Amino acid sequence: MNRNRKSTVAIVEDNSALGASLRKVVESSDQLQCVGVWTSGEEALKKIDAFRPDVVLMDINLPGISGIEATARVKEYLPEIQIVMVTVYGDHDKIFAALKAGAAGYLLKRSSPSEVRDAIQEVLTGGAPMSPEIARRVVETFRQPTRDAAQSPGLSPRETEILEALCEGLANKEIASRLGIAPDTVRVHLRNIYEKLHVRSRTEAALKYLKIRGQDG
Repeated sequence: MNRNRKSTVAIVEDNSALGASLRKVVESSDQLQCVGVWTSGEEALKKIDAFRPDVVLMDINLPGISGIEATARVKEYLPEIQIVMVTVYGDHDKIFAALKAGAAGYLLKRSSPSEVRDAIQEVLTGGAPMSPEIARRVVETFRQPTRDAAQSPGLSPRETEILEALCEGLANKEIASRLGIAPDTVRVHLRNIYEKLHVRSRTEAALKYLKIRGQDG
């Protein structure tokens, strides 16, 4: 990636006032560029391939295709795009479903401009903005044994080390520093891990690994 280029952000929000507000917040950073504000999941799915944003701020409650369904479809075809759900405080079950669909984290609609910018930068560096409450619920669910036990995905020792670090919540740069490798090497390993585990995001990879580890134990 060109270090000098701005990271690109698309916004999917049916409330025009909030969409305009989020655009202003994104464009107030000299490191970010808003490439579009789309008012529905259908519009986003039509346009996203042409724009290929680095990050999408996705309203969880959209008319027509929900933000959760739109997230799943985007992650299926463009897994490198990081999606942050934008939601209200009481949407815990929907947030949980969105994370399972491949979202990297979420923002509350009442977040301050600095919190929005921080969340975008966090996902760009491999993080996952998420409240401790939601994180606990996700991990507890994926630790529960299932009848369809996942088969060993043939992970290498290095991939296992990276997954262990993911489960600790470390970002790519932190993983690279711990293991003495380049951040780009971490990204290559993550792509291989996603393929082996049949997942679309860091969150899914960490959760599936926890499930596998629990079953092996």
